[in-house]
Amino acid sequence: MAIRDKITANAQPHLREGEQVQAVMGAQTASQYLVLATYILFYIMNSYRTIVATDQRILVFDSGKLSTTKARSIVAEVDRRTPLGPPKGLWHPITLGTETVRVHKRFFKDIEQADALSGAA
Repeated sequence: MAIRDKITANAQPHLREGEQVQAVMGAQTASQYLVLATYILFYIMNSYRTIVATDQRILVFDSGKLSTTKARSIVAEVDRRTPLGPPKGLWHPITLGTETVRVHKRFFKDIEQADALSGAA
């Protein structure tokens, strides 16, 4: 099963009735540059997040320390019209609610898709 399919399937129990997933992406809370200092510090400070853009809202899920596909609990919920991009660099920072997450380049097409479907592009 592909990573986007896993994220979508794991988020389903947290969605409202009739809510449709439009885009999903994995993210992390700690800066990737902490790895340069020490991997142990990065592991302690980092948590993975899953971002799910639906037709009604954008949800940020806690995914734990080891996985970017789980949807354990909702960390933040923001208005669907909140822009996620335009993405740039290798790791694109996005502030959602009170938390800043970093999304890797492999999910940039998902950021662009979410923005296009929300009208925020």
